[in-house]
Amino acid sequence: MSSINATGAAGLQQVMALRQQVMQQSDALKSLREAGVSGGTVSTGAANGSETIGGGFADTLKSTLEQVSAAQAKSSDITAAYERGEVTDVAQVMMARQESGVAFEATLQVRNKLLSAYQEIMRMGV
Repeated sequence: MSSINATGAAGLQQVMALRQQVMQQSDALKSLREAGVSGGTVSTGAANGSETIGGGFADTLKSTLEQVSAAQAKSSDITAAYERGEVTDVAQVMMARQESGVAFEATLQVRNKLLSAYQEIMRMGV
């Protein structure tokens, strides 16, 4: 019974550590967003009639896709290094693979939501 409690406590500590990391990342994103809105530029493009506020959606999407690409490249590099015998920490390899997988899945979900929103807008009557 005590081994179950010890395992449960360790699992709880891991969950709490992950929660803390998520909260820190959320706070960092909030501060970046606030800095981007307060210090960002607001301009109206006359050529295409679009507005750019603090970098805009397209810039955010582009930088996010670059981050996903970088995570995938890191995963590929570390996997290749493990196969060559240069990296011996299999946990590091698996973490990199999981990070790239989660980033890719999140990107797919965003794409699906954007596609769904686009289709809904196209179905609207004018």
